[in-house]
Amino acid sequence: MNGGWDGDWWPQTKPCRPGTGSKRPGRKAFGATWWGAAWVDAIEHRASLDPNRLPRGRSYARTGQVSELEIGPGDVRCLVQGSRAKPYQVRVRVRAFTEDEWARVLDALAAQAGHTAALLDGELLPEVAGDVRQTGLDLLPGAGEVQPRCSCPDWADPCKHAAAACYLVADELDRDPFVLLALRGRDRTEVMAGLRARRRAAAGGDAATPSASDHDDVPDLGVVAREAWARVPAELPRIPAPPTSPGRPTVLGVDPPPGSPVGAEALRALAADAAARAWALAVGERSTVLDATSEEDLARRAASLIDGAGGLGAAGAPLRDLARRADLPGRDLLRHALAWRQGGAEGLAVLVEAWDPPTGAMAPGKAALGPAAVSRRNRVSVADRQLRLGRDGRWYPYRKQRNGWDPDGPPAGVPS
Repeated sequence: MNGGWDGDWWPQTKPCRPGTGSKRPGRKAFGATWWGAAWVDAIEHRASLDPNRLPRGRSYARTGQVSELEIGPGDVRCLVQGSRAKPYQVRVRVRAFTEDEWARVLDALAAQAGHTAALLDGELLPEVAGDVRQTGLDLLPGAGEVQPRCSCPDWADPCKHAAAACYLVADELDRDPFVLLALRGRDRTEVMAGLRARRRAAAGGDAATPSASDHDDVPDLGVVAREAWARVPAELPRIPAPPTSPGRPTVLGVDPPPGSPVGAEALRALAADAAARAWALAVGERSTVLDATSEEDLARRAASLIDGAGGLGAAGAPLRDLARRADLPGRDLLRHALAWRQGGAEGLAVLVEAWDPPTGAMAPGKAALGPAAVSRRNRVSVADRQLRLGRDGRWYPYRKQRNGWDPDGPPAGVPS
């Protein structure tokens, strides 16, 4: 029920007088930011307000009927011009959190380092709403938490004047989302002080674990720059030693759904491969090839299957499965794996790419294979032997098999 009546007791039927508040051009929706939109959604769907007056409230808010809007702890006040000469007095109460509830909220916010850092930088991330919700509270109003009061004779809850005030709160949240914290009982300075006190306590400072009240009246004065620079920094903690071997991937909770292009075994293999590469980085190895192309990474994985299985014969089934999933002939993938084993990315390039070396660069290769050798681009061949010159200046031996040339050993700077 509305309170503070003045004038007669009948709803107004005359058109409203021109207001003195700011007008909103066009029919731009209320709530341009995440917080503003979340507020509008809360008052339209969660706060159990009478939906019949909300459209008129939006109209009043757009046409400048609202003036002197003030938002404080648990309270929104304003004047709304109606059909009478004297504006109506509107007050919208929003339940403020208790001291214990604010303690829970600040504890939850302080536990999220990234969100706390953003708050201390003056940014209220949308994720903060989820942090607060985990405490059993909600920054956004729910059923019964919005209580509109207006001096007009309309019995609706809210009347159109109070509804206009509710919508204009969304504009204030668009400008400064910390307004929502103020509505719940704490302004920006108080929230910052509470978070800083908790950070000091967590860092082992002199302050005891803060309660909901021991920072209310004590502003956080910060640290004098001269004192901060004069401090002797503590010794940096030692970097923990890496494990002696790569970690083992966890067991999948459920297998991929039927028909998925990646099966459970393939996912386990990918996870194990990622763990092995992470461990290699941790112990200082430089051969993890994190910037490899998809072709290079496929060759690397195929080579790791050969090495992990203890040889080419034992790796047959895993190699065939990888070739099938990569849509490559098994023999081609095997050649890629052998080339990678012999020379890494450059060895693979020698396998798949022919190029034109400078004049005279192929002479050492021809001399190594004898007078019958034939040179073509970066390859010198005689009978079933071949030498390929890589762009790195090394010679890669190949041996002719029934269906093509296979890598036949590690590269060398001098052909043999």
